[in-house]
Amino acid sequence: MIEVKDIHKTFGDNEVLKGISAKFEAGKNNLIIGGSGSGKTTLLKCIVGLHKPTKGEVFFSGQNFSELSFEERVPIRTEIGMLFQNSALFDSMTVEENIIFPLNLFTNQSKSEKLDRANFCLERVNLKGKNKLYPAELSGGMKKRVGIARAISMQPKYLFVDEPNSGLDPKTSILIDELINELTDEYNITTVVVTHDMNSVMGIGEHIVFLHQGQKWWEGSNKEIAHTDNKELNDFVFASKFMQAAKEKL
Repeated sequence: MIEVKDIHKTFGDNEVLKGISAKFEAGKNNLIIGGSGSGKTTLLKCIVGLHKPTKGEVFFSGQNFSELSFEERVPIRTEIGMLFQNSALFDSMTVEENIIFPLNLFTNQSKSEKLDRANFCLERVNLKGKNKLYPAELSGGMKKRVGIARAISMQPKYLFVDEPNSGLDPKTSILIDELINELTDEYNITTVVVTHDMNSVMGIGEHIVFLHQGQKWWEGSNKEIAHTDNKELNDFVFASKFMQAAKEKL
C-alpha cells in the first residue's frame, strides 16, 4: 500500500497541490483523475520522488519515504516500475536492450538470466519475438507494451503509469487497460494510473482519486462515480464522455 499525507507542492508562487491525503491499495488499479492543471502528474512525481513535496509525507508499505536519504531510498526504488506518458524508450536500444536496462542498473543477474527475464516480460505483454526491433519500428501501442514490459522487468511491488492511453486509438487503449489490470491482479501490485480517459476510469477504476484545483475533491470506485452528486466531478465525467462520443462519430 502507498499512503500520502497532506501533500503540498509549490512552484514559485503557484501552489499546485494543496494538502492531498489518500491511500492506494495493493492489488488494485488506483486512478488519479482530473482536468488539465489539477495536479495529477505533479502528485505522481511527488510520490515516486521526482519532485520533493513542499510539505507532507509519502509512505510505501508503512515506511516513510519522505524522510529517507537518497541511498536509503534505493531499496524502495528497485521495487518501483514506471511507464511514462511517451513510453520513454531509448531510441538507440533494441526492445530487448530497453527491457534489460533496469536489470543492468539494479541487479547482479547473469546475461542469460537477464535475457530470460526480458523474454518472459515480452511474452507477458504479447510481444514474443520482437527482441531485436528498435522503437522506430514499433506502433504506438507496441511502444506502450514495451514500456510496460520494462516497468515489470524488476518484478515491482509498485507500478506507476502516466497517461497510458495518450495518442492511442480506442481499441488499443482497451488492450492496454486490460493488460495493466491483468498484471496488477496477477502480481498483487499497487498500481497508480494518471489518466483523463473515462473509458479507463469506468473499465479499471477500482479506486479513484479525483483532483480539482490542486485538492482531493472526491474519492471512490468506478461503480460509485456514476451516482455521485459532486458537481465538479460530474462536469468532468460527462464532459469527457461527450468528447469521447464526439470523437468516435468523426
